[in-house]
Amino acid sequence: MGEPGTDADAVVLDGESLTVEEVVAVARRGAPVAVDEEAREAVRESRARVEEIVESDEAVYGVNTGFGELVDVRIPRERINELQQNLLRSHAAGAGRELSTEEVRALALTRVNALAKGYSGVREVVVDHLVTMLNEGIHPVVKSRGSLGASGDLAPLAHLSLVLIGEGEADVERGLKSASDGERPPGRDLDEGERRDGVERLPGNEALAAAGLEPLALAAKEGLALINGTQLTVGLAALAVHDVERALRAADAAGALTTEVTMGTTAACDPAIQAVRPHAGQAASARNVKRLTEGSEIVESHRNCDRVQDAYSIRCLPQVHGAVRDAVAHLREAVAVELNSATDNPLVFPREDVDPRASGTETAAVVSGGNFHGAPLAFRLDYVAGALTDLAAVAERRVDRMLNPNLQEPHLPPFLTAEGGLRSGYMIPQYTAAALLAECRSEGRPSTDNTPVSGGQEDHVSMSATSAFAVRRVVERVRTVVAVELLCAAQAAEFVDPALSHAPGTRAIYDAVREVVPALDEDRPSHRDIEAVAALVSSGALDRRSRAALGEALE
Repeated sequence: MGEPGTDADAVVLDGESLTVEEVVAVARRGAPVAVDEEAREAVRESRARVEEIVESDEAVYGVNTGFGELVDVRIPRERINELQQNLLRSHAAGAGRELSTEEVRALALTRVNALAKGYSGVREVVVDHLVTMLNEGIHPVVKSRGSLGASGDLAPLAHLSLVLIGEGEADVERGLKSASDGERPPGRDLDEGERRDGVERLPGNEALAAAGLEPLALAAKEGLALINGTQLTVGLAALAVHDVERALRAADAAGALTTEVTMGTTAACDPAIQAVRPHAGQAASARNVKRLTEGSEIVESHRNCDRVQDAYSIRCLPQVHGAVRDAVAHLREAVAVELNSATDNPLVFPREDVDPRASGTETAAVVSGGNFHGAPLAFRLDYVAGALTDLAAVAERRVDRMLNPNLQEPHLPPFLTAEGGLRSGYMIPQYTAAALLAECRSEGRPSTDNTPVSGGQEDHVSMSATSAFAVRRVVERVRTVVAVELLCAAQAAEFVDPALSHAPGTRAIYDAVREVVPALDEDRPSHRDIEAVAALVSSGALDRRSRAALGEALE
């Protein structure tokens, strides 16, 4: 599983090599962006092909025709530029909350990288404006809802692109943090009208002026190239992959500490068991638990006890966590491809690269296709949302085994408080975990839905952006459920024989929790405790503590 570094080097876009980690670096750490020179040449060549087609005066979709159901309407040459401006205005019809800064930055970054492949036909100045906006902290106000995941993420991309022509609005962030300042935690939704500190909202033309830019007058094909693609979906998916992988490592850590303090055995994580059922994710989670519990006197103290087997939530941890890992790896694979794909429509090719019947001149062709359809991401996003829900389910069951007087070990008091009855201890955090689990289960599978639009021309859509938003919500909830397990496991550790030592790995996890949450000696509101531990996971602090203790990163 990948983890971004902390250097402040520019992320260089070439349309071929953008990674999840680089999306995180730009979106959350403000890493600067540059465009590779060979990619610039590809952009220039692609634009020259569009100019040839315009000069030929042949009817070509996306260049001199209407869009969607209006494809048969021919646009006079003198009004082609007006067509592109109108496209942005008409398609900026989103609704719902505004995208967070990190989401806008991921959207803009992935759009630039797609344009840099050299099949979209935009001028180099369009790419440069987007790059400057990223580097100068000019973040368009983008409504989050409106995408159907085909023809790409039209409405959100239109809101993003309006600022390029001096319209719409943008949040101008003075003194944008550089990558060396550290990663921002995942952004929260802002309330209506709320502004982040140090951010000024300006009309599009004034926001551009703050970065020394003039509004663009879009040329042929550019409006459509800016809004037709899967960049909202893939940007959100890239951030989600990073966050899910952190949550998975935290879940392994929580499970290891729970196993230890409930006097469970780590025998189920033995390499021999994994070798005869060699799923990669299962083996990785098993290795993590073994590393974290290696050298635990607590585990050794009951090695020859009468208990033959642990409950499934502990014994089957490698199998359940591992299956989630494999699902996430499947999503990461698709995201890696999509980040470096040309997903708008139509695409501009040299004539020799395509079927001779394709539209265009003798030297260039504009070919309509369906690369904007989000199905390759939508299916896997839905799959991951379901898998994550089961990760929350198994974590909640381990919480129950620590709290429930009918299930817990004799050394643990009911609900992990010394004076049960007078005190409720951690009874209610489990309720919170159960409520979050129910919300995860309610998300559904957006990719199985379909609503035809555009007069039936776009008769099958992917709902991929809806799936991406669902995964983002699910991972936030799962992270909180894992935080509840960490909170309870650290509290359960208070009731283990103090003469027995934790393993170095589990001790690091316990210490990380105790640095932000004191032991529960008497009842207190626990919502801030849960939030503090969830922040350990989201910020990467828990990863860093385990890495320092083990001398290597968890997988």
